Amino acid sequence: MTEKEKMLAGLIYDANYDEELLKERVKAKDLCFEYNYSVKPSEIEKQNEILKKLFGKTKENFTVTAPFWCDYGYNIELGENFYSNHNVVIAAGSVVTKDIPSGVVAAGVPCKVVKKITE
Repeated sequence: MTEKEKMLAGLIYDANYDEELLKERVKAKDLCFEYNYSVKPSEIEKQNEILKKLFGKTKENFTVTAPFWCDYGYNIELGENFYSNHNVVIAAGSVVTKDIPSGVVAAGVPCKVVKKITE
């Protein structure tokens, strides 16, 4: 079983030595960099084009406020009328079904606040 197969199966995996995962992570980081630093906030169509290359699935109406970072992106799906502000931490594998307040770490299915982010 490859490290990527382990990852997709929800098993413990080592992403540091798997060539496929390394390439996919670099691709996602390049897209995130382009999104965060090369596109003006007013260039909404260009922003959405980048995010559609990054994410696994999106609906038509969504907003992701820069800066945004992820490791792979293809495992992220956005529903219709999705909105995320910047710097709100959502754990991997979480399913967000309602608004999450700012300044917190949230996780789970459904996603719930785990703790406040403090200095």
